[in-house]
Amino acid sequence: MTGLVAVILIFSIPILGIVTTHFQTQSKIKHKMIKNELELEKLKHANYLIETEKMRLELEQKLKLEGLNGNTKIL
Repeated sequence: MTGLVAVILIFSIPILGIVTTHFQTQSKIKHKMIKNELELEKLKHANYLIETEKMRLELEQKLKLEGLNGNTKIL
């Protein structure tokens, strides 16, 4: 009986090491994934700001051209 307990204890140490390493690897992968998602969200926000500014400038140009041509229309 004590031999069985000794064998179980001896083999449980490497198994726990393998499981611990697996969880550490998973945590590192999740960390990288979250870091990449954060960077993507920053890029999306910067793109949104640039597109919004571009549309505002295009609208201002269009309104100036319509004002010069005398074709002002009320929407």
